[in-house]
Amino acid sequence: MNKAYLLIGGNMGDRLANLQEAIINIRAHAGTVEKISSIYETAAWGNTQQEAFLNQALLIETIHSASQLMSILLDIEIKQGRIRSIPMGPRTIDIDIIYFNDDRIETKELTIPHPSMFKRNFVLIPLVEIAPNYLHPILHKSNSALLSACADDCLVHKKIEF
Repeated sequence: MNKAYLLIGGNMGDRLANLQEAIINIRAHAGTVEKISSIYETAAWGNTQQEAFLNQALLIETIHSASQLMSILLDIEIKQGRIRSIPMGPRTIDIDIIYFNDDRIETKELTIPHPSMFKRNFVLIPLVEIAPNYLHPILHKSNSALLSACADDCLVHKKIEF
């Protein structure tokens, strides 16, 4: 079995319902959800002229390879109405693979660990909640240490605790 850390998020429509639907779809098609972080609200990052996001980190166990998992997650995004028209634009749901086992993958379609995760509070804060001591396989620092060193000043507020 493979272990994958995911970040789910969105800022369009019923944001909470979209996260819940994503978890249902992940359970049905991708694997067993082992851990779920609280839900955090964050101002948009990068393209800031849009509504705030809700984000949540998950640990899943899956039989799928990283590329198979990514394909499944992209299908879930489409099923939930994700349209990719504006880079870093508004979306109903976004599902990213942050880590996959301790693998390092760099292909045209997929980069793991997620290449920008250590620069973003909205990724690190929920991730630290469920995996504070997990070591980044390239940087060799724990998620907690990455968060402590993160220069991102974007505020992240716990919205719903699990």
